[in-house]
Amino acid sequence: MKILVCISNVPDTTAKISFTDNDTKFNKTGVQFIIGPYDDYALARAVELKEQHGGTVTVLNVGESESDPQLRKALAIGADDAIRVNTEPTDSYFVAAQIAHIASQNSYDLILMGRESIDFNSGVVHGLVGEMLGIASYSPVMKLDITGNEAKFAREIDGGKEHLSAALPLVLGCQEPIAEWKIPNMRGIMTARTKSLAVVEPVSVDDSTVLEKYALPAPKGSCRMIPAEEAEQLIALLKTEAKVL
Repeated sequence: MKILVCISNVPDTTAKISFTDNDTKFNKTGVQFIIGPYDDYALARAVELKEQHGGTVTVLNVGESESDPQLRKALAIGADDAIRVNTEPTDSYFVAAQIAHIASQNSYDLILMGRESIDFNSGVVHGLVGEMLGIASYSPVMKLDITGNEAKFAREIDGGKEHLSAALPLVLGCQEPIAEWKIPNMRGIMTARTKSLAVVEPVSVDDSTVLEKYALPAPKGSCRMIPAEEAEQLIALLKTEAKVL
């Protein structure tokens, strides 16, 4: 079984975010980058499936050279080889087109990725990739098992879970608890140094969106404590200041 795992290179959730050039560019200075947390779940499950059924796991990133450490980490966790499409990931459609191009050349049985990246949170790349390749896509997948050419999986829906089965190939957006995150061990780190990391150029894609500017969320307001016995004052403030009533 050939599995492709698509990972994003995103700022750590504790990083302080800022912008430059009149708020048109993200300032990467001093920012720690990580594998997207949902992508980590996808990678962990892919490695488990390889251990159960045999086959290979290829990890793919659409990004520039700063993504290489995350690809090496994925190799240390258990991926067999890595591909980086050497370009800035400008929007979801552009990223999906790059993934679909790579996937169409290699006939993967299963394409896994996180349900969304944690920087832009679009949550649409898996669906776009499936459409471009003409195969089914599902998200967010919480459980996944493979039997022969069939995948059995559960995904989260409003108010519950949906249990499904479908024939391979598939594109799946993953989330917890599909697997437990894996931490590279020393053997994996050493082995990753000898594994292939191919850098390829992107295919041409027409721009579908234009970035105008970034903006930080408004700072949190101060908290005012109103004694329980002064409910009328609270109601008045909600009407006159908060204007939510």
